Parts: sequence; structure tokens; C-alpha cells
Amino acid sequence: MESIVLEKLKKQDERLKSIENQLFLEKKVLNLNEVCNLTGLSKSHIYKLTSWGHIPHYKQSKHLYFDRIEVENWLKSNHVKPSDRDEAATFLAINKKKGANYEK
Repeated sequence: MESIVLEKLKKQDERLKSIENQLFLEKKVLNLNEVCNLTGLSKSHIYKLTSWGHIPHYKQSKHLYFDRIEVENWLKSNHVKPSDRDEAATFLAINKKKGANYEK
């Protein structure tokens, strides 16, 4: 009997989390904690980025707010081109040779 109740509670918990995730994806204005979850950065780092003016944000009284689209665009703004396989192989070969010279 207990296992049936626990299983139903587990399913309800999973459904609730799914609904919360859907609501989070629909939100357009995020608070600090939500931006931390979205970016994977710590609160202190987000604070530093806002004080340096590196991340787009809004301030209302003492609270910071972020536009989801602006933050997502900011995350994508420093695109790094994937290197060519030949470039990578050359880099490894050169560094391997240097490493061998340093060991001698």
C-alpha cells in the first residue's frame, strides 16, 4: 500500500517539476537566481558582470532584472569557430615536439 502511495507521489512530483520548467521557459523577465540557473554562473559572478556592464540588465530599486532574450543573445555573442582538424593536428604535433625538446 505504501509503495503505491509513494509511486503516485513520485509521479505527481515529476509532473509538478515539468510544469515548473514549462513556466520558467515562458518567462521573459528573469531575476538573479533565474539568470544563475540559465547561465550556470554564480551570483557573485553575475553581480560582477553587471557592475562592469558586461551583461545586459535592468535595476529597479535594489533588485536586478534580466531580459531572457538579451541574456541568451549575450551568451551567444562570443561564438568561437571550431578549428579545422588539420589545424588541431598541427598544433598537437608542434606542442608535442616542444614538449620533447624541453625534456631533453
